[in-house]
Amino acid sequence: MVDYSKWKNIEISDDEDETHPNIDTPSLFRWRHQARVERMEEKKREELIIRQKKEDNKQKLNKIKSKVVEAEKEKLPNLDELKKSLEEVEKEAEKIKHEEEEYQKKDKLTPWNVDTISKPGFAKTVINTKPARPQDENLTDEQREARMKKFIKENEKKLKHFGMLRRYDDSKQYLSENNHLVCEDTANYLVIFCINLEMDEKHDLMEHVAHQTICMQYILELAKQLDTDPRACVNAFFSKIQVAEKEYKDSFEDELKQFKERIRKRAAEKIEEAIKEAEEEERLQRLGPGGLDPADVFESLPDELKKCFESQDIALLQETIAKMDEEQAKYHMKRCVDSGLWVPDGGKKAEAVEPSEKVEEKEKEESS
Repeated sequence: MVDYSKWKNIEISDDEDETHPNIDTPSLFRWRHQARVERMEEKKREELIIRQKKEDNKQKLNKIKSKVVEAEKEKLPNLDELKKSLEEVEKEAEKIKHEEEEYQKKDKLTPWNVDTISKPGFAKTVINTKPARPQDENLTDEQREARMKKFIKENEKKLKHFGMLRRYDDSKQYLSENNHLVCEDTANYLVIFCINLEMDEKHDLMEHVAHQTICMQYILELAKQLDTDPRACVNAFFSKIQVAEKEYKDSFEDELKQFKERIRKRAAEKIEEAIKEAEEEERLQRLGPGGLDPADVFESLPDELKKCFESQDIALLQETIAKMDEEQAKYHMKRCVDSGLWVPDGGKKAEAVEPSEKVEEKEKEESS
């Protein structure tokens, strides 16, 4: 049998019932219609609020779960705190679910009216297809690197322009006009751009580009959650971030704060690496013919030999070597030659005196 119970409670049209002759009928109908429209609008707002809460809670839940997994893996000290936060978010999810069920019950009890009892069946045609996501899972690391280099070469000016935008509406419009920029390569370029700015001590500009980087990463993450092309998520993200509740915006700002900290840390590491590379290159250039560093060799010399090299007094050097133990003198002079501190027959053809010869000359002088 057909269930006709749903037809029992229907609001009549605003202008169908009879009114008293003394009542301003047109005004009454307008007031009725306005009140009904306001009720419908309030109902829509309530539905949107529940949907927004549900989506925000889902994102927060996924984020905390990933942190808990990482904390368990790394055995971090804040594991208990994260688990407690996870329980709170799960309780919040149950509360939102209850609100949704209550709304659905109330929606079923809402009387139908002239606006909701029927809708045009062919107002538009919807084909239930999703934009295809870029297929790059099968690319090798070399192919990805080559693709990114080509992408940056062709779009670097546009990428920097997007990084400098400040208003959400401007970013939304620019990405809509240049939707080929909505991809992983853009996010990677902006990260590198931020690191270079921080290394150049352009801290304020880095923080601004970091904000644009997180916007792009949020769009890409939204596309992954919906399993769709990131280009289809541009409008959704920028519309949401501008009207989002405090929790969603706080989550965005927290992600941005952590990203900027990672950028500062990575920039400091790269500066330290560059300094070490420069020092190593300088050290390699200093190496003598025997592969020894003259600075290291000089520091290892006895004080009396250091004075000879500091004063560049060859006569004093010969005299000092003659007074030293033969094996010790040979050891130090060989290291001096291998490091380039002492060049036999070099420069002004200064006489290179072998320690053994000086010892022999000294013995002859003493015997005579």
